[in-house]
Amino acid sequence: MKRTILLIATNIAIMVVLGIFVSVLGLNRFMSANGLNLPMLLGFAAVMGFGGAFISLAMSKTMAKWSTGAQVIAQPRNQDEQWLFDTVARLAQRAQIAMPEVAIYEGEPNAFATGPSKNNSLVAVSTGLLYSMTHREIEAVLAHEVAHVKNGDMVTLTLIQGVVNTFVFFLARVVGYLVDSFLKRDNEESSGPGMGYYITVIVCDIVFGILASVIVMYFSRQREFRADAGAAQLMGDTAPMVDALRRLGGMQPNALPSNMAASGISDKAGWSSLFSSHPAMEDRIAALQNLR
Repeated sequence: MKRTILLIATNIAIMVVLGIFVSVLGLNRFMSANGLNLPMLLGFAAVMGFGGAFISLAMSKTMAKWSTGAQVIAQPRNQDEQWLFDTVARLAQRAQIAMPEVAIYEGEPNAFATGPSKNNSLVAVSTGLLYSMTHREIEAVLAHEVAHVKNGDMVTLTLIQGVVNTFVFFLARVVGYLVDSFLKRDNEESSGPGMGYYITVIVCDIVFGILASVIVMYFSRQREFRADAGAAQLMGDTAPMVDALRRLGGMQPNALPSNMAASGISDKAGWSSLFSSHPAMEDRIAALQNLR
């Protein structure tokens, strides 16, 4: 639940900060000086919405390493690291993608994949997962993460985030303009957006951002089903992934940092499944069993 809130709060914060930045530069005043220019606003919203999403994608590997403390295996130092490195290499070859960077970080059982493209990615596992599961189960988890990379899920989710960010940015400012125009209807001498505009925009950024997160989380859950199926295909059997999910279902997954929440192998459902980045374990297991 905490990481779901953090993920939503992070995206809302980005939109609010971008909105304040735009206001400081005076672009709001420019677009509303002679009536709101909707085509210009939509174009500007797209630049802001997709710009922020793709900057986040470009920095994803660096931010993941920094936020989790993940250490990339440049040269395996022991048998565990050698096995982990070789397993990811074998799965990447099967998936026909470039070898991802492989990393380990300290924490309770979890794993994630991130990166700007199929051929520039990172697969990381926690020490908790590495030392509490069998090699067969760990390989299934790694196959799941490699399937994410193969499916281009990082880019897909970035595009979806960019679309919803665009509409949040756009609609918040349209509503802000309408509210501000209503408040200033008896003051014809006033030009440019007033305080009503700025307050309404900030409130709408937050409210619309929360609603938009429902859409993003829905697509995040769908990609988990696809990655589970992809893992089964890479391993030639659904049983290892089912066993791994059952094992994870009995563990408490580590709360990844907010920017990595949707990238983990599991995410305990919070007070509402609408805001969960991952489906319930039983639903994922049932979907895999139906593949048989």
